[in-house]
Amino acid sequence: MDRIYTLVLDKQVKKFLQTHPEMMKRFFDKLQFLVVNPMDSRLDIKPYEGKENCRRLRIGKYRFLYEIIEQTITVYFFAADSR
Repeated sequence: MDRIYTLVLDKQVKKFLQTHPEMMKRFFDKLQFLVVNPMDSRLDIKPYEGKENCRRLRIGKYRFLYEIIEQTITVYFFAADSR
């Protein structure tokens, strides 16, 4: 049975999504894959240099940075911005 990860969005990411409503649907569509596998090969994900367990998810011209916290089975999105 697959583990389901809890998603946590930082205040900055929530604010980014509120100011970019056209991104919300695309972002939440991708989260369906991330809750099951935070390194899903169907998504544009790369390791984020300089931080262990951190990844970059790219959706169009936007980047979302997240950390995988295995102890609590959490995916924590801590930053979002345009390229």
